[in-house]
Amino acid sequence: MFSLGITELNTGYTQNGRFCSLLPFHKTLGTLIEIQVNSTSNKLSYMRILFIFLILGSLQVNAQLPAASCKNINEIAVMEQAAHQRIITGPNTITNITSASNNYDVKYYRCEWEVDPAVRFITGKVTLYFVVTTASNNIQLDLMNALTVDSVKQRNLLLTKQHSNNTLSVDFPAMINAGVLDSIAVFYKGVPPNNGFGSFETTTHAGTPVMWSLSEPYGSRDWWPCKNGLDDKADSIDILVTAPAQYKSAANGLLQSETLVAGGAKKLTYWKHRYPIASYLVCFAVTNFAVFNNSVLLGSTSLPMQTYCYPENLASFQNGTQNTLNAMQLFHSNFGDYPFINEKYGHVQFSWGGGMEHQTATFVVSIDESLCAHELGHQWFGDKVTCASWEDIWLNEGFATFLAAFYMENKYPNNILNARRSVINNITSSPGGSVWVDDTSNVGRIFDGRLSYNKGSYLLYMLRWKLGDAAFFNGLRQYQKDTKIAYGFAKTDDLKRNLEQASGQNLTEFFKDWFKGQGYPSYNVQWTQVGKEYVNIKMNQTTSHASVDFFELPVALKFKNATQEKTIVVDNKTNGETFFKNIGFIADTVLIDPEYWLVTKNNVSAKVPDAAAGQNIVQVFPNPVADHFYIYLRKMVANTATINLYNAAGQRLYTRTASLVNGSEYLEIPAQYLPKGVYFLKINAGDFKFVKKLLK
Repeated sequence: MFSLGITELNTGYTQNGRFCSLLPFHKTLGTLIEIQVNSTSNKLSYMRILFIFLILGSLQVNAQLPAASCKNINEIAVMEQAAHQRIITGPNTITNITSASNNYDVKYYRCEWEVDPAVRFITGKVTLYFVVTTASNNIQLDLMNALTVDSVKQRNLLLTKQHSNNTLSVDFPAMINAGVLDSIAVFYKGVPPNNGFGSFETTTHAGTPVMWSLSEPYGSRDWWPCKNGLDDKADSIDILVTAPAQYKSAANGLLQSETLVAGGAKKLTYWKHRYPIASYLVCFAVTNFAVFNNSVLLGSTSLPMQTYCYPENLASFQNGTQNTLNAMQLFHSNFGDYPFINEKYGHVQFSWGGGMEHQTATFVVSIDESLCAHELGHQWFGDKVTCASWEDIWLNEGFATFLAAFYMENKYPNNILNARRSVINNITSSPGGSVWVDDTSNVGRIFDGRLSYNKGSYLLYMLRWKLGDAAFFNGLRQYQKDTKIAYGFAKTDDLKRNLEQASGQNLTEFFKDWFKGQGYPSYNVQWTQVGKEYVNIKMNQTTSHASVDFFELPVALKFKNATQEKTIVVDNKTNGETFFKNIGFIADTVLIDPEYWLVTKNNVSAKVPDAAAGQNIVQVFPNPVADHFYIYLRKMVANTATINLYNAAGQRLYTRTASLVNGSEYLEIPAQYLPKGVYFLKINAGDFKFVKKLLK
């Protein structure tokens, strides 16, 4: 293995006998390594891998979409889940996900790997800088037993180690006090096992060997020593890959150099990344990549984009990359600055069925438009802000699915309804299932396309509908900027808190029903035409799963006749709730949720006659009156009614004649200019007379 001759220190490096401080950590370390390895290019790719049950079932039916532009989300979901199941050894469960100790905070990884894509084997040196959080003489890392640890060193001092139960335990010769920055170097080698999600793969493309990593959700420990959980991001990383000279190596961050070594037989490629990163987002890939560069203007910043693709697919990637650049500008404008704007974004082709949002270096099987939009969305939701538990994977996958849909709807507006209908049909294909992952030992459950991807995305659709665009997008931008979670980890409660602050609404019931709860509502809407302009609406719902007795939602209702239509919204909170709404015409039908904002199924509506018993029914409310009061005439015998309002002195203040439609009318009477006092309302309708005393 080629080494650059840097050794580890408590608070710095020794280079050629000279001490170099690590404080402040980011800037000094970055400068040091830039001096040691000449920089030749600057581009970054920070992304995580996806199972991509990609978001747009939408795309299967619209002829306006380019035929090769996107995969049906459900097809992608099935493809990726099948790929995932195939590479899991034994039962589809994973236990003992991480055993790394929590007495230290990772600051930096320097990963030096030597590989040959034709051989499933890795030789590595991983240097770990950490701050001890609890005084101790021992730390533990995650590393599978299949790999052999040759040695662990602290400033060239051999340390005592134990490697068992997929845990690397390291003893120090003396106690390390809390708050001290220290480092170790782990030297290891071996054949990575097939565990987790296909974390370390070798295959061929067009007859050429290719190797890649894909560590989500639990696979980092399969091929490198690290913290394997969702609780500690390294502040920065360096990745140095040595491989046969005919190949190119891609990884996270900005390319610094490519140097021939071993007499020209091998090539050392150095990548630098100076943003916090979760261990499962660390990546590399090696083959005979073709490389090309683009850039995209984000505000005043020209962001580099770098693509590593198979030579046989160069033309398709070159032709399709503009779509990703367009999506980048859309997301940057609506969800906040691209999170790794000081570096780059990139695509790296691999042969797995879908994509993986490795930070700044998204791995994709093809340049499929919706797949690439999904993976790009992860840079904000999944990479910058990462779910703090696999229970909350929807904060990664549901968001990326929503962002891809957001992009596709902006580009292909005529396809919106078909796309949304397709996704809802998938979500409601089973009566149960929560977005919250109730079994994080089951990788198939974590990455369930119907629940974590589609239903997760529709929580965001419904929140956007419920809160309105201004509050919704402000809340998401605030969530991205939240100092408690930015470049760190988030739970669903963190999203809820930010959306509540932005909107002023209490979202406890919503998340109880839609995140932890299961199923969906089916609406029964009964409505009665009242006069020429109003409708009386009665809302009822049944739920598909007993975990939720009622879904409180604003529901859109589109009333129509042959020539007119109007959509109104009722904020439905209980069964049997009634609403009077002015639609301005006589309707003959109503459509429930016509734009598919809500997860519902089997909705029905019916126009019904007035069910009140008797004739000549008059309701006046409120009393005392405010700025307005209302008169509801029901089952009147006459065809017209005259309304008069008098003050206590008998002076007529208001008069109106109303034509009755099927014996009914609903009238709004202005009262804002009336002084306080006693008034008398008189209604004449044929032989029927009505008098009521009103107060203001």
